Amino acid sequence: MRTYTRPMAGWWRRNPFYLWYMLREASCVFITAYALILLWGLARLSQGKPQFEAWLASLASPVSIAFHAIALLLVLYHAWTWFKVMPRTMPFVRIGGWRVPDGFIVAFAFAGSIVLSGALLIAVWRL
Repeated sequence: MRTYTRPMAGWWRRNPFYLWYMLREASCVFITAYALILLWGLARLSQGKPQFEAWLASLASPVSIAFHAIALLLVLYHAWTWFKVMPRTMPFVRIGGWRVPDGFIVAFAFAGSIVLSGALLIAVWRL
């Protein structure tokens, strides 16, 4: 007599929830690669202007642009999932005796991050 062994191959593809979960977890590969690219640029910057300009030129390739577009989409998805989990991990927020809806907390956090990112972008452009 053999014991039942549950098949594990592709378990995450059978349920859409797990599929999106695995996509979020796999996004860390692109985020790590992007961080390494930025560190490489910082190292090139410390080596002088010609090396840094060569690094910038390498970022203009179609492969690099495609990678950055995919990385941006994955970072936005990753951030969105973290904003969605925020109301579940924090204590209930009450204003005037009424509980603030979860959707408002998510929307406010997402809008706040967009505003702060825009302010940072403007500050950097003015340098």
